[in-house]
Amino acid sequence: MDTLYEAKRTLKRLQPRLEQAFAAQIATDQAAWQSLLDRLDQHFPRLFELYLKLYSQRYDLFFHLESLLKSLAEAAFARPADLRALDAEREAQPDWFLSNQMLGGVCYVDLFAGDLAGVRARIPYFKELGLTYLHLMPLFKMPAAENDGGYAVSSFREVHPPLGSMAELSDLARELRANGISLVLDLVINHTSDEHDWAELAKQGESEYRELYGVFPDRVMPDAYERYLREIFPDEHPGAFTWDEKLQAWVWTTFHAYQWDLMYANPATFNHLAEEMLFLANQGAEVFRMDAVAFIWKELGTSCENLPEAHLILQGFNAIMRIAAPSVLFKS
Repeated sequence: MDTLYEAKRTLKRLQPRLEQAFAAQIATDQAAWQSLLDRLDQHFPRLFELYLKLYSQRYDLFFHLESLLKSLAEAAFARPADLRALDAEREAQPDWFLSNQMLGGVCYVDLFAGDLAGVRARIPYFKELGLTYLHLMPLFKMPAAENDGGYAVSSFREVHPPLGSMAELSDLARELRANGISLVLDLVINHTSDEHDWAELAKQGESEYRELYGVFPDRVMPDAYERYLREIFPDEHPGAFTWDEKLQAWVWTTFHAYQWDLMYANPATFNHLAEEMLFLANQGAEVFRMDAVAFIWKELGTSCENLPEAHLILQGFNAIMRIAAPSVLFKS
């Protein structure tokens, strides 16, 4: 198969559907539309190739691909003007992060400054230190009790209430950027908390959301997988699966019983996480520190760690950012 030819043909076929879906936005924001088209022309072939490698066996591949393109367009039109300017600047200087002037700092919001307002008040101190990027440890909404230090995320679109709000985080990102400091956020892509809306909908029997997670009705598949898996926290729960009473099923829980593993063999999972990343990128996050990436692809008969598909997923997310938020980088 000539992948480049197929990618261009696919984009040509899908573009009129995008034009129809976003006619109102195109009419009022031609600049954003043209930038999106230019970046799709440059980066969609790579995204298409990766998507095909991951999901070529899915009968609904092109349904999910079209859905992903619509999410990219939504994010592109919603991107604030100052971040669009940053995109153009970073595209012109793609090695900006390699400067020997880069100096990073990292902290938990509550332990360092109490809340986001406290962090914002310390921007003069960060400048005095010479910081050029500030990495805030997990700060998204999380369970009140067990939450693995914030790595059990209940919502990627809400800040944990004691720390502040998403509006405050966006304002902080903007003020940091005005002072030459890039905001870095931890992003957990292997799992969510069992209190996340997706998990709650799965518990209510919504099959679309059940399929985002590793859910099994009995021990047949969990036992088959566990022949090859290592136990991460055996003192809490032996193996890698936890019985959930509401689901009446076994759930894949690599780390803790309250952290449900996402299943990236489902393209809807990939698309959902892409949407969360794009939302946060539009709040002003310039770098994502990707958490637990070694575990994101599950395959029977393997340790389910560091598989080639995990790298393809990261490359796919990177291609998405090059299209809709090209100033954003990943680290892990």
